[in-house]
Amino acid sequence: QVQLVESGGGLVQAGGSLRLSCAASGRTFSSYCMGWFRQAPGKEREFVAAIRRTGGSTTYADSVKGRFTISRDNAKNTVYLQMNYLKPEDTAVYYCAADVNSSWPPRVKAEYEFWGQGTQVTVSS
Repeated sequence: QVQLVESGGGLVQAGGSLRLSCAASGRTFSSYCMGWFRQAPGKEREFVAAIRRTGGSTTYADSVKGRFTISRDNAKNTVYLQMNYLKPEDTAVYYCAADVNSSWPPRVKAEYEFWGQGTQVTVSS
């Protein structure tokens, strides 16, 4: 089992920045890939970014490439999502997720076995 707790969401103006954190517990953190997804009202949950077990590889959705950065600190059992140049269309609940089977790249919801409760990000225009 893996337990995930997100933090760092909030309200920010367009063009601003936020950093989300996701603290993991349970299985050895460095043994699985981590991802971030988001879900806006009335829309499907969509892939944002993922990072490999050691942090050596990352992958991003086209909509956030160049603006968002995923990273992880295996010593702190934490994955981060640095979000810069935020846009109103980035408004959503953001979820971190764990892919314990560690397929790569895990860009599909079904590949993730464990999910956090989500944190709200609201970007005002």
